[in-house]
Amino acid sequence: MNETIQNILTRRSVRNFDPERLPSEEQIQQIVECGKYAANGMGYQHTKMLVVTNREVRDRISRMNAEILGTTSDPFYGAPVIIMVLAKAGWRNRVYDGSLVMGNLMLAAHSLGVDSIWIHRAKEECESAEGREILELAGINPDEWEGIGHCALGFRRGEVPEPKPRKADFVHWIR
Repeated sequence: MNETIQNILTRRSVRNFDPERLPSEEQIQQIVECGKYAANGMGYQHTKMLVVTNREVRDRISRMNAEILGTTSDPFYGAPVIIMVLAKAGWRNRVYDGSLVMGNLMLAAHSLGVDSIWIHRAKEECESAEGREILELAGINPDEWEGIGHCALGFRRGEVPEPKPRKADFVHWIR
C-alpha cells in the first residue's frame, strides 16, 4: 500500500488535544500549502484560509462556536491551532471547494504526525458581529467571504481513536 493511501486509511478525528503542544511553524506552513492545492471549481481558487495560532483569538472563536452550538465546553477539544476555511460568498461551489480544502488540510496534517478534526459553525461565526470583526482584523472583507469549516490542529492526548466499521452498503456497482 502506498503512503498516500495509508494516510487516507489511518487518519482519524481527534477529540482530546494537548492545548500546550503546538505544531511547528514549518508543519503549519506545509499543511496550509496543501490546502492551497485542493481541487476547486473551474480553477478559480475562490477559497481562503485564516490560520489562528494566537491563543486569545483562538479562545474567542471557540467561545463563539460554543455559543452557536449551545454549550460552554470547548468545541475545538483544546486544539491550539485553528485554520478557518472560507469561500467566496455567493460562489455556487463554495461548500464543495471549501470541503476539498478541509480534506487536504486534514490529510496533510496526518502525514506530518499532526492530529486534526473538522469543526462546523464557521458560517454562523462569520455572520456575527464578533466574527466579522475577527475577519477584518485579518484583512478579510466579511461581506465577500463565507465560513465553511475549521480544521483544528494539534497533538492528541491518549491513543489514536479506533475507526468505526464501514457500513456494508457503502459502495454500489453497476458492471
